This record gives sequence, C-alpha cells and structure tokens, in this order.
Amino acid sequence: MLSLSFASAVNERTRPIMEGTVTAEGISLNPLVSDPAETFWRMLRFGDFDICEMSISSLLMAVERGADLVAIPAFPSRRFMHIELVCHRESGIEKPEDLAGKRLGVGEYQQTAALWTRGILDHDFGVSQYDIQWYMERTPDRSHGAATGFEPPEGISLSFVPPDKSLATMLAAHEIDAALVKRAMRKPASNVVERSAHMKVSPAEFRKVTRPVFADPLAEGQRFYRAHGFVPVNHTYVVRGDVAREHPWVPFNIYQAMLRAKDVAERDLVKAVPLSLIFPEQYLQRTEELLGPNLFPYGIEANRAALETIADYSHEQGLTKKRADVNSLFAPSTLDL
Repeated sequence: MLSLSFASAVNERTRPIMEGTVTAEGISLNPLVSDPAETFWRMLRFGDFDICEMSISSLLMAVERGADLVAIPAFPSRRFMHIELVCHRESGIEKPEDLAGKRLGVGEYQQTAALWTRGILDHDFGVSQYDIQWYMERTPDRSHGAATGFEPPEGISLSFVPPDKSLATMLAAHEIDAALVKRAMRKPASNVVERSAHMKVSPAEFRKVTRPVFADPLAEGQRFYRAHGFVPVNHTYVVRGDVAREHPWVPFNIYQAMLRAKDVAERDLVKAVPLSLIFPEQYLQRTEELLGPNLFPYGIEANRAALETIADYSHEQGLTKKRADVNSLFAPSTLDL
C-alpha cells in the first residue's frame, strides 16, 4: 500500500476522504487539514505534500515557470468571487463601474479570487486592471508569488499593505476604498499567510463602515451564470510530479476517490444546508433550478468553459506569458473523464 500525504481544507466534498470513509484504491492517504492559502504557499515554496489542494491561478503561473505539478480535474471550491467585494461607505462606490480610479485591496494579486474579479470587472463592467490602484496584503516571503516568480505586470499600480496594518484595518479606516477581505477575516489568528486573520476589525464595526460593491450579490451571481453558463472554479488538486512519474496510476485513483466523495456529499446535500435558514430544502431547490443538480461538476469537459476563461484572463492580465493549454495541466489518464 502506497502511503501519501494529502493536504486539503475540509468541506462537504472532501470530508469523506479526510475522515477516511472514502479511500483511494492502492493508497493509504495521510490527511492533513490545512487552510488553502497556507497549503498553496507551503506546496509552491517547499513542496511539502504529495497531493494537495491548489489555487488554479497559481497553478497556471507555476507550471509555466517549470513547477513539477500534475493536476487532477476535481474542483472542490467554486463560487462567484467578485460578488464578495466590499467598499467603504464613504468611498463613492455605488456600482462596480465606480471602482475605476479607486484603491482596491486583495490578499494577493495573483490569487484566483483576484484574477476572476479583475477579469469580470474588465469583460463585464468595463473596468480595466490598469484603472485601479491595487493593494496587496501578503508579504513577499509569505506570498504565493514569491514561489512563482510573480512580478507586477507593466503599467499596474501595486502597493504593499504596511506591515503594521491589514486590508481589514485599512478598509475600516478608509485608507483603501474596497477589498476582497471578508473570507480572510473569518480565518483563525494562527494563519501564517493572511494578516487580516489576526489584524481584524470587529464584525459589527466592519458592517458599520462597509457595504457590498454589488448591492444585490445574489442577483449578480445569477446574472453572471446566465451570461456565461458556469460558476467560476477556484481550486483544484495537484500531485507532485515525482510521485506521478513513479506511480502513474495515482492521479486516476485519487480522482476516482474524489468522485466517490462528491457522490456522498451530494446524497447528504440537504443536510449541509443550515437549518437556521428556516427553508433549507426550498433554498436548495431554488439553487438547483438556477445551476442544475450537479452544483460541483468534476472533469475537464464539464468545466471547459470556466477553465478556458481563467486561462484567457491569466494571459490577458500578464500573469502568464503564454496562453496556457488547459489539457496540459492535467494528468493524461484524467483527460477524458
């Protein structure tokens, strides 16, 4: 039995693997619960894991720069990331087009959420990445960009958040106008990558001085899906190249295990919807009416539109020098699954 480490966040789709109720044939997995931002940094910089969750944006950049990683077409994290933008109430931002000329903070310029947000602002709302003053929270030594050799594209205005501040504190003080920050604020203070996880503002104070850039985030998510036909993918999984070469059957077997884990999650999906919503079954029904019953499709073809779009965005924004061939990222044994 081959023993391999497996680093991932825990959600409904990964829990069966992390708890050992779903196994990969021929593999004894050593599950390591790890925050995604920390996982990506550790894998890109130190190669800490045999298999792990990975940012799609960082994967595109890392592979182009020679990183020895083989992807598996399982996508446990996907959402409309741009609707998470929040702005200061005195910023003058009433709609996404108003972000032009403003100061916008992100955890990291190359992170997938920022990549999707810039692409959607550009293509759907006419706001170019060059129209915005960007602020990045992660320090060079703790960033994914340090491992991928990230350099700001020519013509981009990019500043680093001072070490004694975070995106959360800067937005609350109106030292920036908008940010993608709410998820980082919910992470534990022990997080070594996200400064907004420990330099926080109280939720009550944050709500008092901020509001969503999209007045109706749900309506905007629906608009995007109807216009483009997909929910943006955020993370995938990778196998270290040396592991995949020595054991070429591993990517296929891991992918099959992840499909089985997703099947378990889908059977129990109604239980995952919080009962505090009062109408959990109706909430799930409305979501499926919009997005279909397969809310988290796996496989390259089922995600072709999203993958080709993010490859386009990465190249357009100067993160990758050449437009990536999506198929080349993934293990050959998984291409037609």
